[in-house]
Amino acid sequence: MTSGTETGDVTGTRDKDYNLIWYVEACLSNALRLEQYIQDAERDKDNEVAELFRKAQSDSRKGAEFGKQLLRSRLNGG
Repeated sequence: MTSGTETGDVTGTRDKDYNLIWYVEACLSNALRLEQYIQDAERDKDNEVAELFRKAQSDSRKGAEFGKQLLRSRLNGG
């Protein structure tokens, strides 16, 4: 979005809530993508790269879980 003034009037979702939704989706999408990268590295028997991608995938999952908790709390008025 190019406008810096959208506050939910157009989308019906406040910017900060939309941003949290986007963040969660990005983390989950990244975790899925990294699964393929892990498989590629394992197929090539590159354990060092596979481990790097496993750590990144774990971090993405953690980010998604934390984002979901925040989003749940905010949308429930907490």
